[in-house]
This record gives sequence, C-alpha cells and structure tokens, in this order.
Amino acid sequence: MSASGLSSALANCINLSNLILQLQSNEIGDEDASGLGSALANCINLSNFTLQLSNNQIGAMGASGLGSALANCINLSNLTLQLSQNQIGDEGASGLCSDLANSINLSNLTLQLSENQIGAMGASGLGPALAKCINLLNLTLDLRNNQIGAMGASGLGSALANCINLLNLTLELTENQIGDKGASGLCAALANCINLSNLTLKLSRNQIGAMGTSGLGSALANCINLSNLKLNLRENQIGAMGASGLGSALANCINLSNLRLILFFNQIGDEGTSGLGSALAKSINLLNLTLGLSGNQIGDEGSSGLSSALANCINLSNLTLKLSNNQIGVMGASGLGSALANCINLSNLTLLLFSNKIGDENASNLGSALANCINLSNLTLQLCFNQIGDEGASNLGSALANCINLSNLTLDLSINQIGDKGASGLGSALAKCINLLNLTLQLSWSQIDDQDASGFGLALANCTNLSNLTLNLSNNQIGAIRASGLGSALANCTNLSNLTLDLYNNQIDAIGASGLDYALANCINLSKLTLSLQSNKIDDQSVSVLDSALANCTNLSNLILDLNKNQIGAMGASDLGSALANCTNLSNLILDIRSNKIGDQGLSGLCSGLANCTKLSNIKLSLRSNEIGDQGPSGLGSALANCTNIQNLGFDLSQNQIGETGASGLGSALANCTNLLNLTLLLNHNQIGATGASDLGSSLANCINLLSLSLSLKQKQFIHF
Repeated sequence: MSASGLSSALANCINLSNLILQLQSNEIGDEDASGLGSALANCINLSNFTLQLSNNQIGAMGASGLGSALANCINLSNLTLQLSQNQIGDEGASGLCSDLANSINLSNLTLQLSENQIGAMGASGLGPALAKCINLLNLTLDLRNNQIGAMGASGLGSALANCINLLNLTLELTENQIGDKGASGLCAALANCINLSNLTLKLSRNQIGAMGTSGLGSALANCINLSNLKLNLRENQIGAMGASGLGSALANCINLSNLRLILFFNQIGDEGTSGLGSALAKSINLLNLTLGLSGNQIGDEGSSGLSSALANCINLSNLTLKLSNNQIGVMGASGLGSALANCINLSNLTLLLFSNKIGDENASNLGSALANCINLSNLTLQLCFNQIGDEGASNLGSALANCINLSNLTLDLSINQIGDKGASGLGSALAKCINLLNLTLQLSWSQIDDQDASGFGLALANCTNLSNLTLNLSNNQIGAIRASGLGSALANCTNLSNLTLDLYNNQIDAIGASGLDYALANCINLSKLTLSLQSNKIDDQSVSVLDSALANCTNLSNLILDLNKNQIGAMGASDLGSALANCTNLSNLILDIRSNKIGDQGLSGLCSGLANCTKLSNIKLSLRSNEIGDQGPSGLGSALANCTNIQNLGFDLSQNQIGETGASGLGSALANCTNLLNLTLLLNHNQIGATGASDLGSSLANCINLLSLSLSLKQKQFIHF
C-alpha cells in the first residue's frame, strides 16, 4: 500500500484511540507526509500515538503538515514522534511544534529530531509548544547533530522552565555547539523542575567550559528529589574548575541512589578529580555509580582524592570506574585499593584502568583491596598496557582467591610482561574460585611461553562449574607443553556449553594440538565453540588429532574454526570433513582455512563431511589461496545438495586456479540451494572466463528466493559478456 493509500484508509478510522505507524526509510517525502497528516487530522479520539518516519526525505512542508494534523488530536496523552534523519530545518521544527501547543493533555512525549538541520530558530520554536504542555510528566527530546547553538539551547530552556510537573526528562543535545552560554541558559530552566526524579542529559561535544558546567551544577543543586541522574559531558572543555563546581552541586543531591557521570577527555586533572570526589563523599545513599574519567590527565593525587570519597560510599552495590588513559601510578592505585576495601557491600565491580602506570606494586595493592570485597559476584578488571610483571599478576591472583563468591569474572591483563611465572601464579589463585560460572581471561601479548604450565592449568581444572569460558592467549610463545597442559585442564570442565579459545600466533604443533584434542573430547556438552589457531604450526597430523576431538562434540550447534595461515594439506582438510560429519546438530558454521594447501582433493573431502550436516542454515567458508582447481568446487555440489536448509551462505574462493569447469560446477551446486536468502561469493583472481561466468549466472537464476547477492569476479583475465 502506498503512503497515499494508507492515508485514505486512516481518514476513515475516526474512532481510533491507539495507533502505531512504523514507516521509516520509505522515501515518503513532503507530499505524502502532508497527506498522512491530513488523514490523521480526522483521528480526533487518539490518546496514544507512535509515528516512526525517520530517514524519509521529509522537509519543512511535510513536518508542518504533520503538525497541523496533531493540532486536532487534542486528546493525546502519549505521543512518540520519530523524524530523525530528515531535512525539516528551522521552519519545519517550528511548524511541527507550534501545533503541539494544542495537545495540552499530553503527559508523555517523545520527540526525536536528530540530524535535521535545525538551528537556533527551530529549537526556540519548540519552546512555546512545550511551555503549554504543563501536564507533562515524562519528556524525551532528541536534537542530536543539529546546529541549535547557544540561542536555541537557551530558548529550549525557557520552555522547560514551565514544565514544573516533570518527573522524568531525557535531553539529547550532542554536537550542537551550545557552548557555555547555551548550557547556562538551558540549565537555569532546569532549576524550576524541582520534582524531577529521573534526569538524563547528553551534552557531549558542545564546547562547554567551566562556566557552562557551573551553570549546570547550580540547576542540579535545586533538583533535590533526583534519585537517578545520567550526565554525559564527554569531549568538552570543562577543566578542573568546571568539574569541581559540578561536584559541589551534586553534593546537594542527597537523595541520589543511581548516578552515571561521563566526563571523558575534559582536561580535568588532579584538582578537578579531587573536587569531584569531595562531592561524592556526601552522596552516602548511592547504590549504583558509573564514573567515566578516561583521558583526563589524572595522576596519583587526583586518584587518591577520588578514592577518599569512594571510601564513604559504603552502601554501593554496583560500581563502574573508567579511568583509562591517565597517569595513575603507585600512590593512586594504592588509594583506590583502600577505598574499595571499605565498599564491602559491592556485588558488581567494573574497573577500567588500561594505559596507566600501575606496575607490579600497584597491582598487588589493588589486589589486597579486592580481597576485602568478599561479597563480589561479578568483577570486570581491565589492566592491559600497565607494565605489570609476574609479581603483580601473582599477587593480584592471590587476592582474587579470597573472592570466593565470584560467579562472573572478566580479567584483562593483555600487553603486560606477566610471563610464565605470573600466568602460573594467577592460575593457582583462580583455582580457588570454584564457584565461577563465567570466566573471561585476556592474556594476549603477555610473554607467556612453555615454561611451568601447571599453575595456569590447575586453575581451569578446579573450575568445574564453568559454563562459559573465553581465553585469549594470542601473540605469545605457547607451544606443545603449555597447549597440552591447557588441554588437560579444560578436560575437567565438562559443564562447558560455550568455549572461546584464541591461540592466534603461537607455536602450537601436532603435540600441542593433541592436548587440546583431549580437552575437547571431554567437553561433550559444548553447544558453541570458537577456536582460533591462526598462524601456528598446524599441519595435517595436527588437524587429524583435533578432528577426532570434534567428532565427540555432537551437541555443537555453533562452530567457528580459524586455521588460517598454517600448513594444512589435502589429508588434513579431509579429516576435518570427517569430524564435521559427526556434528549433525550444527546450524551455524564459520570455517577459515585461508592460505593453506588443501587443493581439490582436500576441498572434496571437506565437503563430503559437510553433506551430513543437514541442519546447517548459515555457512561461511574462507578458502582463499589454497591451490584449488576445477575439481574441488564441483565437489561442493554433493554437500550443498544435502544442506537444503541453508539460508545464508558465504564462499571465499579467491586466489585459486578455478577455471570455467570449476565455475560451472560451483553453479550447479548452488542451483540446489533453493532456500537461499543471502549469498556472498568471492571468486577474485581465478581463471573463470566468460563461459564460466555465464554458467554460474544461469545457475543462480534457480535461487529464486535470494534477497541479497554479493558477487565478486575480478579475474586474471577479462570476462567478456
């Protein structure tokens, strides 16, 4: 049905009280939008209305037409109007909103007008309409990525000053060049909204400095009933003075229980951080706190000041601290640790400290503090790129051993120098966290090799309750010994349902693969497996060992296997096919064997195994640079003929030696996939020629259900059609 037809139908529905229209990305334009508005003008009994018209090339005339219609809907109590990514401009915004002034019964209004070329006049035009909606309780206003400037922000503020009954307000003004003057004008109005309990302000990238932030603070100081505040001021220029002023204001919001404050990249420094901390020290009722201070030149002094404040927030149960890309060193980390030691009620802690100057001593001190947080059940600790060595990693692990109630742990120590001793010490400690259900360990670029693998393996061996494990050990020097030890440990984790193991760019060979084989063979409950062994020393023998393990994982439904850049030949690929033949419950498969040497025989063997996986609906095979000729693609036919449920298929067969015969065989195989919805086929740099391309095209004509096709045929010689 066209927009005009829809409008005609709606014009007769005069008794409608509830209406939701989702019409985004439909090239509706001004004329159709105005026609839709004329129809809606008859729906005078509407009380609940949602209209989604984003990305529709609607200009000023269409927006004004919609506004005229809404002027008749005087019984509206709930209105959601989404017009983002159009071109309504100042005139359209003013026309739309001048008619909203008639909807005096509105209690809930959501107005999304981002990316609409609205300037100061358009934003100010919103004001008179909002000023008359005195019964508003809940308001969401999205004006992101416009050009409202200081004048528009101040005009908008004047309107909000009349909405004294507001309980919940969300205001999104990111990237609008409002500056100090606009921020002050906007916030002077908020001072009247004394009944607000929930406030979300997004003012990122607006050239706001200390003066504007202080104005914002003065407004917040009056909102004494606030219980939930989300404030995003990232990438402005608020500086130390602005942060301190904001902190002083927040100190008055004594009823705050939930605070999210994002101040990334604002040149706050030590002084501003300490001032902000002084305010938090008075917020003793806080239960949930997220504080984003990354990229602010904060050193030990600022971190210590912040920590002293946090030590007073003894009721916190959920804390997220984002302090990355600063200069926090020994004293700062130690103070942070002391503060956390007081927060004994914490159950959820996220601490992001990457790219600081933590070192061994600080990691140990931080660990000692965490040892007091015995009620922690969820912990995320990001300490990558911090000059932490084996001592710091071991001591941190010893502390975590006291957190016996941990059920979910994410620990990122990548790009440090923890080495084998640190990894083993960390592992021995984690072995005591026997209640872990979900574990993510990021230890890439950590100088771990094959020495003393026992400690790390011991940890995993004891965590028998694990159901989800992600282990990233990429870019180390792990060989046969540690890989085997890791495998022996994983063999005890028989309850695993999801396993992600990233061993990219190590030195694992057939012996190491056999250890992993032992582990996977025991993890019979796995439903999802991601295994990355790219850039190791995997050859045919190694793959054969791994394949016998995969053969036991009969419950797998999702498999991602990355064997790119190894030394796999025809025999290894055939053995891999034999293993996959046992995984009859697979529905999603991603297999990357690029830059090996499987050849035609290997591809045929691989595909004969896939023919048993009849439940597959999503397949992505990356076979680039594998010395595949004409015979191999023809072997795909038998596999695809059995996999009739495939809906999404991706093949990368670039940089092989496929000619006309191979392309025709591939086409014949694809002709069997009549249920295909999405197909990506990369055949660059082969020798297909015009005949092969023509045959391939003729076969694709059978895929009558295709919705999306991506076909790349850049060849070693021209194709003439």
